[in-house]
Amino acid sequence: MDDSEPTNGRRLTNISVCRTYLQQYLKHHPDIHDDMTFMVRQLEPGPEGLLIELYAFSTNQKWTEYEAIQSDILDHALAALPAFGLSAFQYPSSGAFRVPD
Repeated sequence: MDDSEPTNGRRLTNISVCRTYLQQYLKHHPDIHDDMTFMVRQLEPGPEGLLIELYAFSTNQKWTEYEAIQSDILDHALAALPAFGLSAFQYPSSGAFRVPD
């Protein structure tokens, strides 16, 4: 690898470090099957930005407990984004466009 040119070789980005972090988080999460497929992957970028998919199987299939596990994982992932210089995107609601009285 010729590192004299910035475009040569593999460069780590904040999104790749975040993906690796989330992969390790899922790998060590007590409620995620470690013998089943799990992954954190980048989907095709679009108008909303760069999409990240968390794919894993819970060890608990009781509906309400599964939903709580899923919510906790998503909360953790969203809370971790700023540590990587990233932020989540959300379309504004119609209320965001109101002119103050």
